[in-house]
Amino acid sequence: MTEVESNMRRADRKVRLYDEEAFEGLRAAGRLAAEALDMIAPHVQPGVTTQELDDLVLEFALDHGAIPATLNYRGYTRSICSSINHVVCHGIPGPRQLYEGDIVNIDVTLILNGWHGDTSRMYPVGQVARRAERLIEVTHEALMRGIGAAQPGNTTGDIGAAIQRYAEAERCSVVRDFCGHGVGDVFHDKPNILHYGNPGEGLELAPGMVFTIEPMINLGRPHVKILKDGWTAVTRDRSLSAQFEHTVGITEDGCEVFTYSPVGLHKPPYDVEQLGA
Repeated sequence: MTEVESNMRRADRKVRLYDEEAFEGLRAAGRLAAEALDMIAPHVQPGVTTQELDDLVLEFALDHGAIPATLNYRGYTRSICSSINHVVCHGIPGPRQLYEGDIVNIDVTLILNGWHGDTSRMYPVGQVARRAERLIEVTHEALMRGIGAAQPGNTTGDIGAAIQRYAEAERCSVVRDFCGHGVGDVFHDKPNILHYGNPGEGLELAPGMVFTIEPMINLGRPHVKILKDGWTAVTRDRSLSAQFEHTVGITEDGCEVFTYSPVGLHKPPYDVEQLGA
């Protein structure tokens, strides 16, 4: 048995490998989650509350035969996470209105026929400062570089290294406290996908693995703290934070992204007129 084959055997024992039938279910769930983020784009406007956005996603999910995975998950009572400005992740929707110049991450996971589609996107609220716009650009590019490293035979460390190398070269920092995760017919599973690391380290990627890549990138330092609600994570230095997330599956010859927007609304600026095409 070669070393690669031995590593693959070990990966089989540690991480579930999904077959083509499962990939079909994941494609459908991922597409629906992406469509939910497409749907929300024209509603992210000054004066709208994050609770209104949450209500829209819940209605969308139920209308399409799905349910939000976060709803009543470990005591969480909302259908999305809405993370504004210096909120890193897990912001709880409520009466807080969006203001001109805010940036907000909306994170959606929908369960469709037992399969999870997990994705998030950044939205600028009206005109935003150039530093916020740049952070969004850097974060999306960091995600795409991580996805580019998600190839069979590479390692989880290759993904993290690609993200870290790019983000830090752009004078941003990578949050260490949260990571991507395996996903499929369960919400959170092995493997953990760190968004920093060294090439060649970690678990070898094998066809059939499914996981999220979801880097959180800060303009300031990487340190975060959790607020008293037990969910909301914020930057300790109150610097802006951004995140994008896709669910991906490792194939025999590459990587399939299940959560691309079907109308091309992958990153801002969003041409919402495409939604009526």
